[in-house]
Amino acid sequence: MKDLENIPALMAEIGTQAKAAAAELAFASAERKTTALEAAADAIWARRGEIAEANAKDMVYGTEKGLSPAMLDRLMLDEGRIRSMAEGLRAVAGQEDPVGAVVAEWDMPSGLHIRRVRTPLGVIGVIYESRPNVTADAGALCLKAGNAVILRGGSESFHSSGAIHACLLDGLKAAGLPATAIQRVPTRDRAAVSEMLTMTGTIDVIVPRGGKGLVGLVQREARVPVFAHLEGIVHIYIDKAADPEKAAKVVLNAKTRRTGICGAAECLLIHREIAGTVGQDVIRALIAAGVEVRADAALLGIEGTVAAGAADWGCEYLDMKIAAKVVASLDDAMAHIRTYGSNHTDAILTGDDTAAARFFAELDSAILMRNASTQFADGGEFGMGAEIGIATGKMHARGPVGAAQLTSFKYLVDGDGTVRS
Repeated sequence: MKDLENIPALMAEIGTQAKAAAAELAFASAERKTTALEAAADAIWARRGEIAEANAKDMVYGTEKGLSPAMLDRLMLDEGRIRSMAEGLRAVAGQEDPVGAVVAEWDMPSGLHIRRVRTPLGVIGVIYESRPNVTADAGALCLKAGNAVILRGGSESFHSSGAIHACLLDGLKAAGLPATAIQRVPTRDRAAVSEMLTMTGTIDVIVPRGGKGLVGLVQREARVPVFAHLEGIVHIYIDKAADPEKAAKVVLNAKTRRTGICGAAECLLIHREIAGTVGQDVIRALIAAGVEVRADAALLGIEGTVAAGAADWGCEYLDMKIAAKVVASLDDAMAHIRTYGSNHTDAILTGDDTAAARFFAELDSAILMRNASTQFADGGEFGMGAEIGIATGKMHARGPVGAAQLTSFKYLVDGDGTVRS
């Protein structure tokens, strides 16, 4: 039984166990990892009643804590979402194993044959907030990539994460892999987060997944390398060459399908030449769908809009709210995105190939889209089965972080008695 009162000792024990498990996972066969993931998926579905009961406790806790409707939606697990978790595990299980994959190989005049191959990172610490499905996604992806993982979920999802973690342990047991390969911090005490950020001897990388406050804390205090997952301040620019019907459909989906995910649209930019036609129709459709549109002066004449303030530009609402602004040109739209965006996901709606090409070439967001809903900013929708998050930094992983992005590489060099002159 772990001592939950002595947090430094607790985390040191978890870290030591994770490091030992990582050494074993580094050479575990693809078949054993696949078996573990498939068995975990079966366990999630078989134990869906237990997961739902645990989630009900978390929903009560979240409601009493005053979480917004959007945050409660992120926390909630119904049968459909539990099924999606199980399907996500099976999708990861079915992917090609990244460990040992040859990224590049070449011969040198010296006679050396050189291969660059994927290798596990080691131990990954994942710190996340209310979404309990991250427990399954992160556990599965880290295992697939041969890494041990330490999961520290948010206090709101404590019970749900525990029930899901139990299913992952079922999978490890079925495959004969160490149970310490996927560990969950068994306390809500925030001191555990502070400990994780300084565990340079046992944790190789930290992945924070949550709001600006969490990510900012991690980036400020971590001594362990960090994959940054900043907030999704997602922009959609409606170009003057946009198709009116497609524009309305895409914007409505991007804002309203699920407001609490990082791919939800938060700011709408409209070319001034179509502001009174296509733009007006889109804004009216948003208002009719229950969205509060915080508009600049050029759009305030549309009934139902409210005046935008300075804080609305660069705001991640995660709610049925969107900022809207008229811009003079594509250049103005891109300048606004560079100023207020978070380098997460941004989209252009246009039939103009040249405008789209410039948008893609001149902006540097991790994901750029054309004529598609930003709700597709998701590793599952990118064919990765699941994701550990959307990385917005520029080092190592960027965009949806799947199993392949949770590896490093090493060089394997073959010679034949080769010596250097």
